[in-house]
Amino acid sequence: MSSRDLVLAALFAAIIVALGLLPPIMLGFIPVPITAQSMGVMLSGVILGARRGTIAVLLVLLLAAIGLPVLSGGRGGLAVFAAPTTGFLIGWVFAAFVTGYLSERFVRSSQSAMLQTAGFFAAAVAGGVVVLYVFGISYLALVSGLGFTKAFLGSMAFIPGDVVKAVVAALAGRAVMAGYPLLPARA
Repeated sequence: MSSRDLVLAALFAAIIVALGLLPPIMLGFIPVPITAQSMGVMLSGVILGARRGTIAVLLVLLLAAIGLPVLSGGRGGLAVFAAPTTGFLIGWVFAAFVTGYLSERFVRSSQSAMLQTAGFFAAAVAGGVVVLYVFGISYLALVSGLGFTKAFLGSMAFIPGDVVKAVVAALAGRAVMAGYPLLPARA
């Protein structure tokens, strides 16, 4: 990795942490808040690509594991990896990778702005929503004893917000692609 890659990964790790500082949105019927950090995971994949985006997420999780309060609500330490929602944290790694991988495959600088935005949106939804939910819901169902159906149905309340986050990530990816492309060039 070049020093540029390391700096970009660290920058996006900082962005993910900063998005955790935004106040969470509580839904009255679900005790789990909606946070902006999953949008940071989508942004890292869309803008940096698979490898650098994944490294950014791994860096955030490493900082959380050593006890720094980098997760939403000022959480950190090994205890965050023993919660029923740990699957979503594990899923961040794979979500960033898949989002970045698909962005690298779907989006080219020669495409129109609309096609680029659509490609980024598809990548963000596939990686940042579908892949993330596969890990998060599966882990939640296994650890909490809720069963897959209840865990799945309980998580559906978060889908509209995550789709909005994917739209924001797609628009940001398109803006960066137009002004300062960071996605790795394909051979």
